[in-house]
Amino acid sequence: MAIAETKERREGMAGLAKGLAIIEAFSVHPVMSVADAARASGATRAAARRCLLTLVELNYLELSGRDFRPLPRLRRLGGMMSKRDKLVQIAQPLLERARDEVAESVSLAVLDDNQSLFIARAQAEHYVQTGVRVGAYLPLYCSATGRILLGHHTDDEITRRLSQQQMSARSPRTLTTIPDVLSAIRTAAKNGYAISDEELAPGIRSMAVPVLAPNGDIVAAVSVSAATARVKVSDLRKRLLPVLLNCANQIAQPLNELR
Repeated sequence: MAIAETKERREGMAGLAKGLAIIEAFSVHPVMSVADAARASGATRAAARRCLLTLVELNYLELSGRDFRPLPRLRRLGGMMSKRDKLVQIAQPLLERARDEVAESVSLAVLDDNQSLFIARAQAEHYVQTGVRVGAYLPLYCSATGRILLGHHTDDEITRRLSQQQMSARSPRTLTTIPDVLSAIRTAAKNGYAISDEELAPGIRSMAVPVLAPNGDIVAAVSVSAATARVKVSDLRKRLLPVLLNCANQIAQPLNELR
């Protein structure tokens, strides 16, 4: 009997530990799928799914399609809203305003380890298959957001980060060597914007600009993606760039409060 109770207690503690790991992960990732939660907690997908659905039933999370998002009850459990949550709260209405102005999807991304993590997005009516959604990651080397987010790092730091990922050709136009990508990052930092022209995927163009903290650090990147059949590179620079820059500047204005 004692052995059975000990085994049950250990299993219960293991389940609790994985559940807490999933809850903690929501402080970093605003949206997670079952696969994301499994990776964050070290649980199997089946166990992560059970935990997530339990949190939905208890009104800690909401389920939208395949994505799970925190509800106020979970945020209260975690205490004060995180800086990233506050950034999303500031940015969302501004992204929506920019989307309405350019009639293209506009997103906000931050540097998360060695990838660009999208934390907010205003989706346009027409759908473009870019792989971008809230909670999604894009590689740094071939995305406009990645090149912006690396802009204030040293050459050595950029080289270290790029060397830790496989720089595969996602299209015939993808830059796949560290010197070429480093040059593109430095050009983006000089220009104040980055363009990825069919590097992520054929038929897709994207542009990103930095959101600057009061001390000049890059805290996020505002980006837009569009089909090449609809938007030329000259359109990105002439029509969309001013809107993105204005959006990024407006997001940056309240950032003193996040320090």
